[in-house]
Amino acid sequence: MGIHFFTGFPGFITSQLIRSVFEKKVSDSVIVLVLSTEIEKAQKEMEEILSHYPGCTMELVKGDITLPNLDLDHDILKRIVPEISVFWHLAAIYDLAVPREVAWKVNVHGTSMVNDFVVSLPNLNRYMYFSTAYVAGTREGILLETELVRPPQFKNYYEETKFEAELLVEDLKRKVPTTIIRPGIVRGHSVTGETIKFDGPYFFLNMIDRLKSLPFIPYLGHSTSTINVVPVDYIVDAATFICTEESAINKTLHLTDPQPHPVQEVFRTMVKEMTGKYPRGRFPIEIARSMMKIKNLRKMLGVEIETLDYLTWNATFDSRQAQEILIKGNITCPDFIASIPSMVKFYNENKGNKLYQIEIK
Repeated sequence: MGIHFFTGFPGFITSQLIRSVFEKKVSDSVIVLVLSTEIEKAQKEMEEILSHYPGCTMELVKGDITLPNLDLDHDILKRIVPEISVFWHLAAIYDLAVPREVAWKVNVHGTSMVNDFVVSLPNLNRYMYFSTAYVAGTREGILLETELVRPPQFKNYYEETKFEAELLVEDLKRKVPTTIIRPGIVRGHSVTGETIKFDGPYFFLNMIDRLKSLPFIPYLGHSTSTINVVPVDYIVDAATFICTEESAINKTLHLTDPQPHPVQEVFRTMVKEMTGKYPRGRFPIEIARSMMKIKNLRKMLGVEIETLDYLTWNATFDSRQAQEILIKGNITCPDFIASIPSMVKFYNENKGNKLYQIEIK
């Protein structure tokens, strides 16, 4: 089986991936890299995982992806380097409002340090790197898995630094067996609604929740765009399957919804589920953008201004390569609209818990 090594723990996707790797018996032994500031949280999450998989082992090692050899202790390095068969790199700054310097240090420089480490692994079977479908920046139209084209501009520093990081990993395909995963916007579990933070599409729910006392809630603009939102269980099931598929070696795969819904339809369904009423009227998107420059208004609504850039972005992610591989495992993307009720239910049950809400900048 070999040992699987993960960065990004105790993050939600990484934690779910480890459970999946154990559940599907892809491996029974995992090592996780953890920042010293996250040790206590990581220890609790590790104990929770192992309570469900008593025959499996997890080792928590302190380190930092922005430092050479991931800042691992010399004795630990000597022991684990020959044992790692699959390396999963998920650690990144995902915040759309992240400052450029912070994003560059973690997303680009950190990935460079990880790449150097990965090349040193003598028994590596796969390098699984998590990028994002939004490396496309402001490019529109049909976006292919087989291309990595620098766009005219990026919508935020998250997109820019993930693009630069993916360039580095793309070069690594000539040296080690690599698979680049490009997820769409990740939300909670399609059945349970479970997530660990309310960002991305949850900004819609924040806004609807805080405006629901109004006589009616209007649409934002008149968008004809679709929004590509995928549940975490699809990402986890797909990635776990892909990591053992030889046909995925040196491929870049869009783990996106092949049948995304229009922004207007998603918003309409969310408003109905949250308030019992459909939206009415329209609020001009440009006026909304101007108003959202006011920090207190953003905080009141629980929405990052960068979110608005995705409401009128006209692009489609071609995912044929991913679909051809995933059909072998009978893995398909659950429908977003159909699972909005579970998403809203989890949100309503946890919206008062500050641990789920992210700080609006």
